Amino acid sequence: MRRRLYFMLPDVEHCKMLVNELQQNNVDDQQIHVVAREDVPLEGLHKASALEKTEVVHGVEMGLAVGGIAGLLGGLLAVTFPPAGLVLAGEAILLTTTLTGASFGGFVSALVASDIPNHELDRFQREISEGQVLLLLDIPTPDVDTMIALILSHHPEAQIGVIKSNPRAPKEKGMEHQTAS
Repeated sequence: MRRRLYFMLPDVEHCKMLVNELQQNNVDDQQIHVVAREDVPLEGLHKASALEKTEVVHGVEMGLAVGGIAGLLGGLLAVTFPPAGLVLAGEAILLTTTLTGASFGGFVSALVASDIPNHELDRFQREISEGQVLLLLDIPTPDVDTMIALILSHHPEAQIGVIKSNPRAPKEKGMEHQTAS
């Protein structure tokens, strides 16, 4: 299981130093994502993609579920009350309508959710708009304490938040938040 750590850093230089230290400690670039104001240059840093900055992952999950259920119900209706004169193969109709509903629901939800900002980032918007840099780090759960200790020892200015849910890991609710002194 993985956890997502959020580090609010005062500027790009602090962020680059932290990223270099993380890379020296065998953290892969694909585990590191950076969010900043549009006018803040992030050369040499792995910018957060739409997957990290929007609700697209959650939207696809919900769309697949709701669309699949709607397709299944539509298939059940078609099999239970077939159009006049038609004999329907129940399993094939149910499978087809469920998969079609799930596909359509996932596609439409992804389109809609791609314009919805990630609610996990809301608490950092004020600092980002002031020019600070947010670094997102996806790491295995057993490494969380080690990473926090490493970062606080070299970067006492970092504000660290641990989100217990992660789009790439099984979902859990809640948040532990620690702030550097």
